[in-house]
Amino acid sequence: MHENTLRLIGRVESSLADRADAPRQPDEGAPDAWLVFDERYAPALADLTAGTDVLLLTWLDRADRDTLAVHPRGDATRPVTGVFATRSPDRPNPIGLHEVHILAVDGPRVHVRNLEALDGTPVLDIKPLLTPDR
Repeated sequence: MHENTLRLIGRVESSLADRADAPRQPDEGAPDAWLVFDERYAPALADLTAGTDVLLLTWLDRADRDTLAVHPRGDATRPVTGVFATRSPDRPNPIGLHEVHILAVDGPRVHVRNLEALDGTPVLDIKPLLTPDR
């Protein structure tokens, strides 16, 4: 039997505290942040190094899970669009997908560049970006 339970493995530490102040995309002024992993997952961080680009999966815990359609980017002049055709954080399963650059690894803490996730956002997983030589 399969277990359908997500394990939260850490949290984001960021200067972003309010969703209204958060940039919509990382290249729109997202600050550097720390990913703070639960100590039991520290061995899984082995071999992550500064200079590496990774995909970070988060649980957007302040999202509205009942939203099925939005005006893209919150712009009421744009037509309402189904959330699966947008990057809206409001969706049935609010999984955040972030491409970030590792600046430093310090024990169970990973410093990353340009993360638009709010302070306290749960971390689900981190995976290296695949490159042609991988």
